[in-house]
Amino acid sequence: MPATRAAAADDTIGRVMPLEGRPPEAGAMTLPNLITIARLVIVPVVVVMIVQGLWPLAFVLFVAAGISDAADGIIARRFHLRSELGAYLDPLADKALLVSIYVTLSVVGILPSWLTILVVSRDVMIVSAILVSRLMDRPVAIKPLLVSKANTAAQIALAALVLGGMAAGLAPGWWLSLGMITVAVLTVLSAAAYLAGWLRHMAT
Repeated sequence: MPATRAAAADDTIGRVMPLEGRPPEAGAMTLPNLITIARLVIVPVVVVMIVQGLWPLAFVLFVAAGISDAADGIIARRFHLRSELGAYLDPLADKALLVSIYVTLSVVGILPSWLTILVVSRDVMIVSAILVSRLMDRPVAIKPLLVSKANTAAQIALAALVLGGMAAGLAPGWWLSLGMITVAVLTVLSAAAYLAGWLRHMAT
């Protein structure tokens, strides 16, 4: 799940901007969309693998999901198969995978609950802000800032490190603490940037 693609997993969340026109769309059941749906199907499987302690399989599936995320984007752009359905499904699949992994890793005691709550709360805050703006007839489209991409990359890296480390039999150590601190700091900075942009938009 490359960081640039997964920044779209923030539901293209970043700098708040007025809604713009959309490009022509392809049909719903395109190859990129089918790949994205397959990635959604992988999510509960990864959760089960983590709960059962099947770390190598969980890591392999996570890597496969990342490859599929890159593949569906490349195919959609190369063959002009972008669609409105894909624009919703792709970030949904990415977020579903990351959030599910973080929640499950907290449940099994690998990641602290406070980190997962922080990560999930940020996403809930952003979605809530978007819904409020629509209810107030001030709809916005949001594009990722650098801090958004960095935050997403850090979240992905931490998930990969944990799954890969557990698969390799490594005991949690300094690398896990460093990863958690990095994710926490970037999550707070990212949330603050989104909130500031949303408040500016609503004030104009």
